[in-house]
Amino acid sequence: MTATTDVVVVGAGLAGLVAARDLVAAGAEVVVLEARDRVGGRTLTLPAADGTPIDHGGQWIGPTQDRIAAVAASLGVTTYPTWDRGLHIEFRDGQAHRFDGRLPASDPGTAVAMGLAIRELDAMAATVPPEAPWTADQALAWDSQTVESWLQARVTAEGARTWLRTAVRSTLAAEAGEVSLLHTLFFIRSAGGFAQLIETDGGAQERRFHQGAQAISIRLAEALGERVVLGAPASVVRHDQGGVVVEADGRTVAAERAILAIPPALAGRLSYRPALPGWRSQLTQRVPMGSVVKVHALYDEPFWRQDGLSGLAVSDNGPVEVVYDNSPEGGSPGVLVGFIEGQHARAWGRRDPAERRAAILQCLVGFFGEAAGHPHELLERSWADEEYSGGCFAGYFPPGVWTSYGRGLREPVGRLHWAGTETATVWNSYMDGAVRSGERAAAEVLAALGGGA
Repeated sequence: MTATTDVVVVGAGLAGLVAARDLVAAGAEVVVLEARDRVGGRTLTLPAADGTPIDHGGQWIGPTQDRIAAVAASLGVTTYPTWDRGLHIEFRDGQAHRFDGRLPASDPGTAVAMGLAIRELDAMAATVPPEAPWTADQALAWDSQTVESWLQARVTAEGARTWLRTAVRSTLAAEAGEVSLLHTLFFIRSAGGFAQLIETDGGAQERRFHQGAQAISIRLAEALGERVVLGAPASVVRHDQGGVVVEADGRTVAAERAILAIPPALAGRLSYRPALPGWRSQLTQRVPMGSVVKVHALYDEPFWRQDGLSGLAVSDNGPVEVVYDNSPEGGSPGVLVGFIEGQHARAWGRRDPAERRAAILQCLVGFFGEAAGHPHELLERSWADEEYSGGCFAGYFPPGVWTSYGRGLREPVGRLHWAGTETATVWNSYMDGAVRSGERAAAEVLAALGGGA
């Protein structure tokens, strides 16, 4: 049996659910097809053994992330500040050093070189038009090199290069040698600056959701009711002048238009009839997903606070290179969240779980002392192993992709429209970008429906 509707949305993450919400509010009929048995996409909140909600996917919200803030507020999902009081830890050359402020400063020369590099990156990023990065004056030159090649050419201090590589891993979940410099500049511009990406207070990690980030998607889906169909992985998309038909594991939905609210890499797995134009098909072949294993260690209390530490640690060695205090607002239990990213995630994701867990604990002990080696629970989530994500935090652009294929990122193909945080021009790769992309795609579709197209 074929269901008939105005718009079919593929993907019940934030982008797809927000698009569906806006369409329904405008009077359109919508069906949302979700491959998983849950909503939320790359957000996932599960209880720990003691019931503490743990965000295994996206979790933070910061200043200027106005669209995710508005959606959360409309649904009664509230926030609280991330713990950021105390000294931070820089783990360098096998030793833990305490520092205060934004940048690791145990080596003054490294700190100065980092500051100069960040200012140069910000200045270049300011010249990149977020709606069309390929039109930047230096687009071809910047898209013909990686961040690593730029670091080698422009940053003389090896310590500064090391920390900037860590910054790339911690924000893009890829190696500096894999990511286009132009893409990184666009990414910085989309967030409003380098500092906004790495800061807690005043930056992207400033606040967290009391109920967990997935609560936003869960409440959006509850409001949509039976319009959201779970366990329905789309496989075939038929599209022509008469409309769109999506086949999903025995279900068939016919619609006037479709919004595909999934990463480009996953959109490329679907079968299209007729086939997508080459420019769009080849784009989806060139936007790989980042690699992340997210780790949570739970303790009876946040013992590091008693030692005057914030819980933030950065390391020049893996597998865990970045850690934050992820304790609930009340402070109990104590929770540290760590990230294994980029090549570390690929390598350690293949290792024996016991060996990986031992390495994780060794990192935590190096940062915070022996007490960190004895959590009462240690949780891991490898997003590369998630069939319907393929990785996290998002898809990134290697060299040459923006200048060759960037125009096709958001451009509709007939009656097919594209959403997902990868298509966002503001806060690309973040939850806020996902929301913005859903709002944009819904507006496109409503304009087309209103015009009788």
